[in-house]
Amino acid sequence: MTTLNPRTEASSQATADTEPTFHGAGLELVGLSMAYGSFDVVRNVSFTVRPGTTTCVIGPSGSGKSTLLRGINRLHEPKGGEVLLAGEKTSAVRPETLRQRIGLVFQHFNLFPDHTALDNVALALWKVKGMSRSAARARAEQALTEVGLSERADHRPRDLSGGQQQRVAIARALAMEPEVMLFDEATSALDPELVKGVLNLMAGLGRRGMTMVVVTHEMGFARKAADQVIFMDEGEVVEAGTPEAIFDQPQSARLQRFLSEVL
Repeated sequence: MTTLNPRTEASSQATADTEPTFHGAGLELVGLSMAYGSFDVVRNVSFTVRPGTTTCVIGPSGSGKSTLLRGINRLHEPKGGEVLLAGEKTSAVRPETLRQRIGLVFQHFNLFPDHTALDNVALALWKVKGMSRSAARARAEQALTEVGLSERADHRPRDLSGGQQQRVAIARALAMEPEVMLFDEATSALDPELVKGVLNLMAGLGRRGMTMVVVTHEMGFARKAADQVIFMDEGEVVEAGTPEAIFDQPQSARLQRFLSEVL
């Protein structure tokens, strides 16, 4: 089902003289199904994300997109099917270990209000990864630099804009050195003028080799930054393909109707 975008080749050519910053892993969903009680939210979803590429998942509210992400890193245990990370079945991996390998950035920043940006990033490194505090802080400083917030390291969340807080949340995920990054509507809680900066940061991560699955309502981002776009409705994958195929040549009546409402 995976179809790659020619922009991948262009990006590879542009960076041919330098090694990518990140070395993302491949991700494969095979018949993934999820439920809340007796209600099936995600049904038999299968697709492949090649290493170092970006897949955007679009669709109407309530179509199971966010639940899908939570199933990928097992914040919510799947009802059936399998997720493979770098060819390995993740059902055999402890959830805590898996979440170090698959980072998830939420709509809301979930930062500790009484901790600085630096400490928000460093906390999981020494508590979860077992790094020394000095090593954790050094890695946190590097992650904040990667997202353009080195000068805000000592600021608490209340002293940061929404866009800066989301950058801290992204830095926190990056600091764990994940193989895949998941983004769940990462810009939906931001004021409109702050959205572009966060989207540019996310696009930059993709260009630098991070494997990403992005649930988004930003159609412009999906068109420009994705290698593959997945359209979901009522818990199922209705259509998948390159951005050009999805946005310019939609095949299903459901996707055509969705695009007519959001574009």
